[in-house]
Amino acid sequence: MLVLFLLPLAVAVGYDRPAGKAETLRLEASVEAMGSTFSIAVYGEDRAKMEAAVDAAFEEARRLDHMLSNYKPESELSEVNREAASRAIEVTPELFDLLSACVGYSRESEGAFDITVGPLMKVWGFYKGTGRLPHRAEVRSAVDRVGYRNILLDPVKRTVRFARSGVELDPGGIGKGYAVDRMAAVLKQYGIGTGLVSASGSSMYAIGAPPGEKGWRVNIRDPKDDRKSVAEVYLKDESMSTSGNYEKFFRAEGKIFSHIMDPRTGWPAQGVLSVSVVAPRTLDSEAWTKPLFVNGPAWAKRHKPRTLRAFFCEDKPEQTCAWLQ
Repeated sequence: MLVLFLLPLAVAVGYDRPAGKAETLRLEASVEAMGSTFSIAVYGEDRAKMEAAVDAAFEEARRLDHMLSNYKPESELSEVNREAASRAIEVTPELFDLLSACVGYSRESEGAFDITVGPLMKVWGFYKGTGRLPHRAEVRSAVDRVGYRNILLDPVKRTVRFARSGVELDPGGIGKGYAVDRMAAVLKQYGIGTGLVSASGSSMYAIGAPPGEKGWRVNIRDPKDDRKSVAEVYLKDESMSTSGNYEKFFRAEGKIFSHIMDPRTGWPAQGVLSVSVVAPRTLDSEAWTKPLFVNGPAWAKRHKPRTLRAFFCEDKPEQTCAWLQ
């Protein structure tokens, strides 16, 4: 379902338009895709161009849903999950490049990011569910089927094959970020110079800055109280993604177990409440929130790419939230 609002900027934010200058408009719209709500806000003076740009960006989100969904049997990713253990699957250049990037993130993060986390998401009940506490034997069995080294990529033939049966790709740690980047690229192709693309508020990319502002103002929420924020960020031609234990979790045995897994142990990561990453691309900001969450701030200081900024909220007796120095 598409929801669209188009307002004169003078009404929306009290902007004073110089005499003779065309009226500046702000358009806001949202649509459901990839299990998320994608929202777009753009500024401009040509209503028809703005609407065409937003429609095209949402169509790009739907296209990627058909490529990357692990819920749709007909998607390209689902075909890989079904068949790659028995034969090499030729995939589109786009999917091949994305899987190659995922393997790269896994290597750089020492395995803390892993797109083969699918079996763990299922055994912990986070695939189409709210979570459950599995038996340790179930976790061990799932861990045996997890590992990015099981993804065998042939760049010449552009094929994907799994090294063993039971491997399953889960796009949850990368798909939204990739989609946001692609949607922002579509907006730029249509001549949009000021806009914000957001996927459920957790991954976003800012094009330019709103009139009279230094950037798009975004609040980082308090992981323990969604009515409060712990930091304010101004984004301009860059992205920010946040991963928090409050997104999907359940309580058992006096603990909170979130959907953010350490693929190497098979257990939800502990010690961090949320991580926000600012990066040039949303693909990078979303992918890196997971290993920084899993490995923690001490590891991040040594291994985080220099192009990223990271904001941590740690799980201590007194909540500690700060930018990584």
